[in-house]
Amino acid sequence: MAHSYTPGLTVTERTTVRRRRILPLPGTVLVKVGDRVHADTTVARAELPGKIIPLNLANQLGIAPDEIKDYLVKKEKDLVQKDDVLAENKPFIKWFKTEIRSPITGRLESISTITGQILLREPPRVLELRGYIDGAIAEVHPEQGVTVELVCSLVQGIFGIGGEVSGELVMGVTAPDQPLVPEQLTPSMKGKIVVGGAFLSAATLTRAKEIGVAGLVVGGIHDKDLRALLGYDLGVAITGSEQVGFTLILTEGFGAIPMAPKTFSLLSAHAGHKASISGATQIRAGVIRPEIIIPQVSLSAGARPDRVEREGIQIGDPVRIIRDPLFGKIGAVSGLPSELRAIPTESEVRVLEVRFPDGTITVVPRTNIEVIEGA
Repeated sequence: MAHSYTPGLTVTERTTVRRRRILPLPGTVLVKVGDRVHADTTVARAELPGKIIPLNLANQLGIAPDEIKDYLVKKEKDLVQKDDVLAENKPFIKWFKTEIRSPITGRLESISTITGQILLREPPRVLELRGYIDGAIAEVHPEQGVTVELVCSLVQGIFGIGGEVSGELVMGVTAPDQPLVPEQLTPSMKGKIVVGGAFLSAATLTRAKEIGVAGLVVGGIHDKDLRALLGYDLGVAITGSEQVGFTLILTEGFGAIPMAPKTFSLLSAHAGHKASISGATQIRAGVIRPEIIIPQVSLSAGARPDRVEREGIQIGDPVRIIRDPLFGKIGAVSGLPSELRAIPTESEVRVLEVRFPDGTITVVPRTNIEVIEGA
């Protein structure tokens, strides 16, 4: 019999993750298979070509393009410093002398006797690729990067903004339904990843930026506050490159939604531990979830506690409703009727029964839930 299964967010105490760290252009890999790396370890490096600056020497010297080599002081591929003389004329009267000086420090890239131009190139920018997580190098991809493997606790979120950061995990609240208010953010939280509860306001976001927290993890946020933080509306493209001063991860959705008790309990149990987080999110094909990764320092090197792959929804599975009118509510599967049932749109769909913490039971289309996965 075929199984019906709605994939959901992973919230698990122990699993093994592998993260590919790939350069945007060919470079040099600095580690080898088996090496232990930290989140801030440079695992690969590449040089991004510097910006090109064109100069029309023929126009500035008042000569024909094919004559410029006679006036050049520097040769092709020479290194130049800012304000070095690149070319000059040789008048009979020195007061009429014209000197063309370099506007940058870099290299004389090329000379064209067809256009009368020279091209200067600024120094290359060194791009260093970090490990992102504390783990071991499982694979090396020559000239491209590596794959890092780690035994860890893993929490996936619904939505996030901001890039990859790491820091100590600290609790800003004591309960999953408690909002994170500005007064709970203290200067000691600078550079740390702060866990909130149900909600945080625009004032809390401002306070977090002032203090310099590395990241915020919270149940929900109002979309208007997110727009105010970013200064624009987010589209459907991948997030993660936003520059707001910290990384923000929502575990439940938009609005004042208490963090799932299992998620809050797992994060609370690891308060004081180092964590790596990423706000990168993509909701189209090729889904990317924001994530919190907490290394399992107590496991032996040979332990590989991979989660067992699920075969389908089961009685007792924790689930979250992902559509109105019950959006964000969390319960457990209490029944799996096999027959199709009619819904208000008059369509017949497969459903399941969900029991909420207050004891109430409701029937929900299976497409309207996601399983909160965990070991």
